[in-house]
Amino acid sequence: MKYKALLLATLSAAVLAACGSDSDSTPGTAPVTPTTPPLAAAPKNVIFFLGDGMGLTTMTAARIYAVGEDGELTMDTLPETAFVKTFSNDAQVTDSAPSMAAYMTGVKMNNEVISMSQETKAVDPVADSAGNKLGNACGTANGKPATTLLELAKAQGLAAGVVTTARVTHATPAATYAHICHRDLENDIATAVVPGGAGYNAALGATGLDVLLGGGSQFFKPVKDGGKRADGRDLVAEMKAKNYAYASNAGEFAAIDASKTEKLVGLFTSSHMSYDLDRDPAKEPSLAEMTTKAMDVLSRNGKGYFLMVEGGRIDHALHETTAKKALQDTIAFDNAIKAAIAKAKVTDPDLKNTLIVVTADHDHTLVLNGYAKRTGKTAAGNAGVLGVVKNYVTGATDKDLDGAPYSIIGFGNGENRVQASRASQAALDDSVTGANNYHQEAAVRMGVGGETHGGTDVFLGAIGKGADAFTGTIDNTKVFDLVKTAAGL
Repeated sequence: MKYKALLLATLSAAVLAACGSDSDSTPGTAPVTPTTPPLAAAPKNVIFFLGDGMGLTTMTAARIYAVGEDGELTMDTLPETAFVKTFSNDAQVTDSAPSMAAYMTGVKMNNEVISMSQETKAVDPVADSAGNKLGNACGTANGKPATTLLELAKAQGLAAGVVTTARVTHATPAATYAHICHRDLENDIATAVVPGGAGYNAALGATGLDVLLGGGSQFFKPVKDGGKRADGRDLVAEMKAKNYAYASNAGEFAAIDASKTEKLVGLFTSSHMSYDLDRDPAKEPSLAEMTTKAMDVLSRNGKGYFLMVEGGRIDHALHETTAKKALQDTIAFDNAIKAAIAKAKVTDPDLKNTLIVVTADHDHTLVLNGYAKRTGKTAAGNAGVLGVVKNYVTGATDKDLDGAPYSIIGFGNGENRVQASRASQAALDDSVTGANNYHQEAAVRMGVGGETHGGTDVFLGAIGKGADAFTGTIDNTKVFDLVKTAAGL
């Protein structure tokens, strides 16, 4: 009886519920559910900015150089920040290849290795048939490719692009799209971006990279045309045949209509692009110009895009110990970040579908010396942070134990080391140390261009979708996971 009573009560409740009124239904009929067309998935965009060699001291010096001690660069305004550990699989101090590859693949690898498995050994190139050390001696069983963020993006149907002021085949850009045992195999790296050609990286899909901008045309041209390719291939011609628009100078680049361009290659110099201090705007576009045009081309893909932007020549100027060049290239890099954020916000005002990450691959040995008074920004008549140390109390030029002035910026190692007493440097002043080509002094003497990387943690800043996950002190391999998760890759 209890079971029958319970059954009757349940049936009665069901009948009453069925008889209830609904403003969108007619009595005796099922309620009408309003239908709306499904919304298209919002595009998911990632812009990964990499300042090559841009350690914390370089960032600080660049800030003072451009806007003074109490000013702000765009990098300084990013709401989420972290410190990143940069050591490689086999070295306390990394080179650019495994550090960028760690960001792109999540794998710790050996110095000089480009996006390969951890056990891959770096094998120096050998002479090729043209006599250049570009021959591949990696071997057939020397590691396996490690999947990159850019390849994951392409696998999901997103667009992908690479922008750099270095050669497009250099270590940082190469780590996004190529897999090889040694970073110096730039002829082989170049073939990875030519869809359908020998050496093409099939993980980039049938169509390949959508945008590739920077220097390094020598690795795309045969020896007979002034290039470095001993195989006789003209990769520029091959890419044009694959429907890439091509620009070799700033004029051709400016003439390209991004709204009508699906695939774009720009190779503006034979080797690296010029330092920003030396750049001729009539010949070479700025990093900001390359970045924003890349965004225009990539955004034609409704699913979104992954764009890597490298300020590549910060590193080269630091190796030279020409600090002014390094600081100016850091500012050019910061200008590209500013331009990218502004452009992204035009279509995504709150960056709900856009993640922008800014970081560096490693440090250098640049230091700020002494108890210098505040200098303010560098301008005509004021060397600023590039000047000699002046006492913060008296304003007089400070001297070392030898009685000689010394510059605010110095290096732990580098080519300009005074071998005996520094008394011979008594005439050192702001006009000398503030010059475009001045090589700052170093504590340890190295060969020309031989200043080394440093092992200090680097800055990471982020804004937009998933940016709040970047916090604390993290390993560079962890950045891969955070970007992958934020972008849904």
